Amino acid sequence: MMRRLAVVIVAAGVSACGDVTAALERLSEARHLAADLLVEFTKASDASNRAVMADTDAASVAFAQEAVVAKQTVRKDAESLRPLLAGLRYTDETRLLDTFEQQFGAYDAFDRQILDLAVENTNLKAQRLSFGAAHAAADAFEQAVDAVIPGKAADGWRVKAAGATAISAVREIEVLQAPHIAAADDAAMAGFEARMKTQETIARKTLILLAPLVDAPSQKRLGAATDALNRFLDVNTQIVGLSRRNTNVRSLALALDQRRKMTGPCEDTLRALRAALDAHGYRGGPHPGGR
Repeated sequence: MMRRLAVVIVAAGVSACGDVTAALERLSEARHLAADLLVEFTKASDASNRAVMADTDAASVAFAQEAVVAKQTVRKDAESLRPLLAGLRYTDETRLLDTFEQQFGAYDAFDRQILDLAVENTNLKAQRLSFGAAHAAADAFEQAVDAVIPGKAADGWRVKAAGATAISAVREIEVLQAPHIAAADDAAMAGFEARMKTQETIARKTLILLAPLVDAPSQKRLGAATDALNRFLDVNTQIVGLSRRNTNVRSLALALDQRRKMTGPCEDTLRALRAALDAHGYRGGPHPGGR
């Protein structure tokens, strides 16, 4: 009889020991997942910031994908952590996980909007056009206008003055492209566009004024100037259209303002979750499955 009782006691002890060991293993895994949640969320936020700040299309897309992958890991970690907390009967930690998932859902929805804007890179594309095709067309215009020769010596000063006016008008449009691309306000962009239109009118009227004042060979040069002006203005229209979409400026503003306000609470909740799990010690503390 005593032997049977001893066997029962030993079996109960082994069972209890096994329960404690399993609980400790769950606690260890829960701590690991909670730590990984914070790491992956931080990686997602950083990658999203890099996507917004990237200076090439390829980099924006790569960083945006990196953010997406990190957010997928966050969701998987949260899904894996929930049953562990339930098994350990950690109600406070479960509430913290609930809070984080709600915060993360709002963050993720907003972050997707930012990343969609960032990878469009319309401001960056407009800037490349301004520095590239637009500048080349403006240079071609200036060279063609500078090459015209007055038909009469008496008209030399008029030809020179008119040429300078036309070139100045085109360069003024070129200068206005940069602030238009950087502007975040529709009214400011409309103001730049109105000034561009005024300079376009001046350039075209000046070419018409020059036509009767130059010699016969220069008529061909005026034709080249007109072609260059048309190319320049076509590119300028593309620049204005891209700039108007303002995806880089908008994504940066959203990232720095509204999303930043969402990031902090998510991180605070994850830190609180980690601290709560760390409070459950392996030794000298309460059983991992209780309070």
